[in-house]
Amino acid sequence: MRTLVSGLAVLAVMGLAFWAYRENYRTQTAISELTRLQSEIASLREGLSVLDAEWAYLNRPDRLRALAAINFDRLALFPLTARQFGAVSQVAYPLAEGTGITLDADPVDAVSAGRRQP
Repeated sequence: MRTLVSGLAVLAVMGLAFWAYRENYRTQTAISELTRLQSEIASLREGLSVLDAEWAYLNRPDRLRALAAINFDRLALFPLTARQFGAVSQVAYPLAEGTGITLDADPVDAVSAGRRQP
């Protein structure tokens, strides 16, 4: 009986040793994959910062103004002025059918009326 228990104990130790060995290599593989991914992320972030700098360089207002002036006959681009913007009251909102919502009330007054404490 004693040899059976010692044999089972030896088999259990060998099984646990095999499991620990295998888990160690899985862990080492995961760590190396993590290191590779972190290196790739750092490289991509560096590339993104280079692209951001290039985008900022290419979108300088003086450069864009010069390009618009050079290509005016093809593009017909004009500078923005305040007259090109409209007022909110000029926007035609669609009426929602069946909701009972009307556009007669001023939304700013309705919001401020809801905040009043009687």
